Amino acid sequence: MTTYTDKKSRFGWCLYDWANSAFATTILAAILPVYFAEGIVPVSGVDFTFLGLKTRLCATSLWGYAGGLTSMLILISAPLVGEIADRGNKRKIFLMVCCYLGSILTCLLFFSMTGDVFYSLILFCLAQYCFVAGNVFYDSFLPFLANGPEMDRLSGQGYALGYLGGGALLALSFLFIQFSNAIGIEKVMAVRITLAAAGIWWAMFGTVSFLMFSEQKAASGSPKGIGRPAFAGLRQTWKGLCSISGHRDTMIFLIAYMIYNDGVQTVIRMASIYGKEELGLSTGTLLGTLLMVQFIGIGGALFMSWISGIFGARRTIMGVLVVWIGVTLYACVMSTSLGFWMLGVAVGLILGGTQALSRSFYGGIIPKGQSAQFFGYFSVFEKLSAIWGPILFAIIRQATGTSRLSILSLSLFFLIGLILLFFVRDKGATQIIPG
Repeated sequence: MTTYTDKKSRFGWCLYDWANSAFATTILAAILPVYFAEGIVPVSGVDFTFLGLKTRLCATSLWGYAGGLTSMLILISAPLVGEIADRGNKRKIFLMVCCYLGSILTCLLFFSMTGDVFYSLILFCLAQYCFVAGNVFYDSFLPFLANGPEMDRLSGQGYALGYLGGGALLALSFLFIQFSNAIGIEKVMAVRITLAAAGIWWAMFGTVSFLMFSEQKAASGSPKGIGRPAFAGLRQTWKGLCSISGHRDTMIFLIAYMIYNDGVQTVIRMASIYGKEELGLSTGTLLGTLLMVQFIGIGGALFMSWISGIFGARRTIMGVLVVWIGVTLYACVMSTSLGFWMLGVAVGLILGGTQALSRSFYGGIIPKGQSAQFFGYFSVFEKLSAIWGPILFAIIRQATGTSRLSILSLSLFFLIGLILLFFVRDKGATQIIPG
């Protein structure tokens, strides 16, 4: 196995976080959710018929169900494509395909206008699939770039650069939208331009990233082409999912991660639309708060990486989950823009640390020669959680008419994940259940 230790390769890898964070901030978290609730979905909602049952869905429920559907697609395919990439030494090719296809789909959101509900949702689902599937291959490079504590630091640096990149584009988009009338551009048109800009940003800086790091050449005897690895991938995926339960600590960590990440992903996806529909906050407050989260997240990710060097990644994650519980409890009762800003500060400090340390902790307990395959399993558990979080959020909102109980339910995910982490040993990858 080749390990890339030069600074250029490491920086090039981190730079992809800068590139794809444009999608995470503009499309997934900030501008598109607000535009979807305010400018695409009618105030009265949308009539929807399924299996002969007719119902009316609001923007929050539609957004939640769409996120769940996308995660279901990832759940089905991520381990397979990860195995194909591992066996065919095609991680970078798959990453590039996801990057450029996702960028094109994102740019097409420019044409979303009032009433284009399902057109917008289809593009969003497909683009998000590319975004998340690309991260499977992106994450799989981590064990080749660093080892031990260095993995925590590099993972944190990647997230920090991602927050900086996503925040930079969000800042430009925010200013463009706020002052669009002054330059003769209608605000709705300005919003649509920022959606396309996210796709352009993703492709442009993704290209720079790809030029800075490369993948090792296929070893002699490695399967050529796509067909043979694909069939082997099907077999290995099934065997891997059946046998992973033999690794006690890895199994417990993945279950814990699946549960607490459910809460994290739901917060990311639903925060803006919660603030718009439930709290009635202005677009300026929502975008401003999310912009603040991005820049606080830069320091937050690096700070959590430093803390993990003292207490270890597992203990640091556990401490962060306690903070997440407090965040969700306060979010349930708050009602002012000041409260939303305060929550933004707290989330900015812990969001990047939760994700970066989870990724690096897992990267340290998997076989390096099967990194893409095992990060495919990681993605399975990650996206399995992201299926139920947004869908549960949507169901509770639809049933009760308020999203406050939806927010409150997220505290249970963090609490259960915290409890499970007590049973994970820091060096659990070497502990295999006999038999």
